[in-house]
Amino acid sequence: MTFVGQHTALAQAYDGITRLVAGLDDDALQRPTRCRGWLVADLLFHLLGDAQRALVTLASPADGPADTDDVSYWRSFPAGGDPDTTRHTWYVRRSAAAFDRPSGVVRIWADTAPAAVRAAGTADPQGCVTTQGHVLRVSDFLATLTTEAVVHHLDLVPDLPDAPPPGPLAVEVAVATMNGLLSDDAVRPADWDDLTYLLKATGREPLTDRDRVALGEAAGWFPLLG
Repeated sequence: MTFVGQHTALAQAYDGITRLVAGLDDDALQRPTRCRGWLVADLLFHLLGDAQRALVTLASPADGPADTDDVSYWRSFPAGGDPDTTRHTWYVRRSAAAFDRPSGVVRIWADTAPAAVRAAGTADPQGCVTTQGHVLRVSDFLATLTTEAVVHHLDLVPDLPDAPPPGPLAVEVAVATMNGLLSDDAVRPADWDDLTYLLKATGREPLTDRDRVALGEAAGWFPLLG
């Protein structure tokens, strides 16, 4: 996907989350998500951290070449069992709880997410940036942000039945990431739509016996992303 496409996908991903949370009252912001231990406001605070990281990263160009891309970047993060994950989960819960009302997180997100998208649009398409110990091309960095936003969009909605789905271009980027992690030697089951694929590839939904038969040896690689 071109840089323009990656920027548009990120804008779509972040706008989708904004539209999802903008109309929620404080009670709805305290509903559960697919992320263990996190309410909607907690998960939104975690996403806010990504948008803030994007602002810093995009304002901090790095010398190339890139040492990772939008797929291999995710292999640095284990699918589960990392003690740092537990600590981060607890940090997010405590930080989100420090707001006097859950809607306070929404207000900051609504200011920060569009700023991150604008910063992405003015970044050097041929440039590199550094984040979390890696050097990536700008377009690949945007793809990592989009993938995480789409997956967490799906995490936000299980107790919000009227929530809109993530946008199609943003979903396309997340699906491409999963395809890269799955490798060229395996094909997802034909009866999985894109959102089912994302939920199963990230361990949000378990593989069925039918899924395992269809995937064959590749079933052992799941979840592809934690």
